[in-house]
Amino acid sequence: MTTARIVNLSELGDADVIKLIDKELSAPGEGEVQLRQTAIGFNFIDVYQRSGIYPLELPTGLGHEAVGVVEVLGEDVTRFKVGDRVMYINAGIGAYASARNVAVDKLVSVPATVSDEVAAAVFFKAMTAQYLVQKTYRVKAGDVVLVHAAAGGVGQILAGWAKSLGAFVVGTVGSPAKFAAAKEAGCDAVVDYSAANWVEEVLKAMNGRKANVVYDSVGKTTFMGSLDCTAPFGTVALFGAASGPAPEIQPDILGKKGCLFLTRPSVFPHNATPELLQENAKAVFDAIAEGRIKVQIGARFTLEQAAEAHKAAESRKLVGAIVMTP
Repeated sequence: MTTARIVNLSELGDADVIKLIDKELSAPGEGEVQLRQTAIGFNFIDVYQRSGIYPLELPTGLGHEAVGVVEVLGEDVTRFKVGDRVMYINAGIGAYASARNVAVDKLVSVPATVSDEVAAAVFFKAMTAQYLVQKTYRVKAGDVVLVHAAAGGVGQILAGWAKSLGAFVVGTVGSPAKFAAAKEAGCDAVVDYSAANWVEEVLKAMNGRKANVVYDSVGKTTFMGSLDCTAPFGTVALFGAASGPAPEIQPDILGKKGCLFLTRPSVFPHNATPELLQENAKAVFDAIAEGRIKVQIGARFTLEQAAEAHKAAESRKLVGAIVMTP
């Protein structure tokens, strides 16, 4: 029997509620494999869930994605063999672990050209960017795209991918210190959304146009301004709440601001079946191979430093993705 080191929460709150325990793993069941995890991805949804913004039933683990090596095969598993490198993003909460049993239909193979660390740093974020640029709103050449938090993990991928498709990309960031990272990611112009006149500055950067699509992961502090930056019949994709939940609005405001489309998408429904997961993962790995997705790792932590990883993310001082290793 394998002993796994896992994060376990008995309460929700600040980062100090994160505790590690040892857990005995049973043999993988039918249709499962046991993974020795080699790299764990951090995503801001982990903060939302740990803090109680998105409440979880207790006790609970944390984390949605990890890369690992298949160590043990469950009954009737033929798709993978021992030693295969695989990863997942939607196998249930509990990726903060040194080992784990995972259902085969939640796994995708990791190409030999992508390292464990890069895969863990980018996959969840890239799968988020993938549905946003290919499904929520299909970005095309000539579009104007506004990406909030453009120096963050998802924001950098979104900006670069949209730019590679021929869009004019304006990014916002939380401080001037992040301008360079957003520009390097692919933004044609960058604006500090903490400034009182950020909407005016965004519109100025768009040279008289408004955005065909606004990708807003910030929420509370940017949402109303996002509506003002969107072109008539444009789309506002609210996919996060880094500053808190977006304010409630009356639907009529969407008509008054130009018959806007407002959506609150999520990565999990977009990958709800094995077929969708494999299709979207292929799109992501193809985009990496084509150079549309560039990976910047901002910090590395061990699993024992999970609380420190959360504190670093919440400080808003990091640029790029966080990776944890068991």
